Amino acid sequence: MDRQPAGSTRPADRADAAFLSLRSAIVEAALPPGTRLPEDLLAQQYGVSRTLIRGTLARLTAAGLVETGKAKSALVADPSLTEAKETFEVRRCLEREAVRRIALAWQPAMGDTLTAHVERELAAATTPRPQVSGRLGAEFHILLAELCGNALLQRYLSEVIWRCALILAVHGRDHDQRGSVAEHRQLIELLAAGDADGAEALVVQHIAAVEERTLADVDDGAQLDLAAVLRRY
Repeated sequence: MDRQPAGSTRPADRADAAFLSLRSAIVEAALPPGTRLPEDLLAQQYGVSRTLIRGTLARLTAAGLVETGKAKSALVADPSLTEAKETFEVRRCLEREAVRRIALAWQPAMGDTLTAHVERELAAATTPRPQVSGRLGAEFHILLAELCGNALLQRYLSEVIWRCALILAVHGRDHDQRGSVAEHRQLIELLAAGDADGAEALVVQHIAAVEERTLADVDDGAQLDLAAVLRRY
């Protein structure tokens, strides 16, 4: 999972920080679908060149979070419900294989990593900003992708998970994130026990429950101050 550089002033590190900042703002629904992402404003906001911002936007595009508009400007992606269903279908196939591989190659250190992350999810679930817990929930599944032991599977699954995170930000209904956290704990227990079948069944059930939260209407009437939003990230 990508982690933000700590206090670095190197342009490449600032570009990485910009990527993480924008990704968080998008999947936490602070930047709604269709929001324009001007290169000059982003370059000024993050203190990097437009060339580096262009690369950052390309990374977000590869993750399915940004798309190119008619004027060739970058926009926050706006996935349809049809795209959502197709994305979740692919995710179920990929993540079933990932958790099976983890269960069959389990190491105690994996449990330490996953459990520490779940504690962060739980802490965020009790704050006034449930979107943060939702993002951390997606990052839990990114950790699973990293632990699966197959670089290509990790790459494809990570892209699909972030796309799902955007879909939930766009279409999802408010819910108590603690239920998802409890399922993450249960999944860790199944993985630690080497129960590959049980882990597969739970992750399919879990993703299906997430998919059901893609039906709410989107409020697109508010005016957005892009710079003000990004200062929070």
